[in-house]
Amino acid sequence: MEIFRMLESCVLFFENQGVLMQSTVDSELFLHLVSHSKRSSQLDQIFDAMTQAEGAFSCILLTDTSLVAVRDPNGFRPLCIGKLSKRGPGGTDGYCIASETCALDLCKAEYVRDVEPGEMIVIDANTVKMGTFSSLRLPQKFGTSQCIFEYVYFARPDSRIFGEFVTKVRRELGRQLAREHPIPEVPAGDPVPVVIPIPESAAHATLGFYEESVRMGRPCTVDLGFFRNPYVGRSFISPSQELRDLKVLCKFNPIEHVLKGKIVVVVDDSIVRGTTARQLVGLIYAAGAKEVHLRISSPPVTDPCFYGMDFPSKEELFANQYAGNVDAMAKWLRVTSLGYLAPEGLVEAATRSSGTRHSFCRACFTGVYPVPVSKGKEDW
Repeated sequence: MEIFRMLESCVLFFENQGVLMQSTVDSELFLHLVSHSKRSSQLDQIFDAMTQAEGAFSCILLTDTSLVAVRDPNGFRPLCIGKLSKRGPGGTDGYCIASETCALDLCKAEYVRDVEPGEMIVIDANTVKMGTFSSLRLPQKFGTSQCIFEYVYFARPDSRIFGEFVTKVRRELGRQLAREHPIPEVPAGDPVPVVIPIPESAAHATLGFYEESVRMGRPCTVDLGFFRNPYVGRSFISPSQELRDLKVLCKFNPIEHVLKGKIVVVVDDSIVRGTTARQLVGLIYAAGAKEVHLRISSPPVTDPCFYGMDFPSKEELFANQYAGNVDAMAKWLRVTSLGYLAPEGLVEAATRSSGTRHSFCRACFTGVYPVPVSKGKEDW
């Protein structure tokens, strides 16, 4: 959760009230807001606390009688309701809340629906008895802006978020990418290019890219060019470049027989700092590839996220180091060609495939922040 506009003022307020903060976790601020509310009932106190927050947050609170779920008015992050059929007291239905539906699958819960942007859901004894939820609405100042990077990278591919399956949207992003940056043509009689994903988050975009390329009459094959070590975590959030480089080497190993002597088209979901992509391109060439063409199923990342994601500073972002010059970026990455999905194409593809009626946040690609950041961006 990130509540930038209230964070400093809340801390100062509570310190003046004699409250000792026990942690640096912003969830604690909600508890203090609830405890200092002048409202009479506990649910009203929770609602009062939530109306004072701006930015991205999804909260689950447990009271003596209720399970309460709240999603911020912009709907930045996903939150959904699941039903546990006949698993409540006396064979009644139980209910649960999760950020992604893959968590519901683990406990064999049935997906009911998303918690809507700005909605506060109350699950209590009446819900168990009647199957209905009490629902309150937080005031909305800045419209809706679901994080589009959830579809690009963050969400698990086996989840349904913002009302649609992640795999379906990522495949459509790949199709759109193939239309904007087609696969390179080769002379008749030459081996056709092989399309490979950077596993795992680019796998479904790669399938869409391959399918659309074939449909467009651009012959190619699709294969797995890397083995990915499942025991190594995300490299771009490691604290130092040395650790990030080591993680990449431990995480990916090229499969030589797939790459040797081939024109290789690599599909990845995004480039943040660029160092991981450069290393992977080097590994592909070392495995004997003739050419490497890089296709990215999102636009260049140009701005940090102030809504809950640990992105680097603006200066560290790869696209900004080259002022958005794609040719210069391709040269540093040592690729034959580089193609990014356009911001408009990203939104069109995500909207078309998800069918959502809500808009998306694209701040990390455009620098346009749907909820104003109260301090100077350089201070975060």
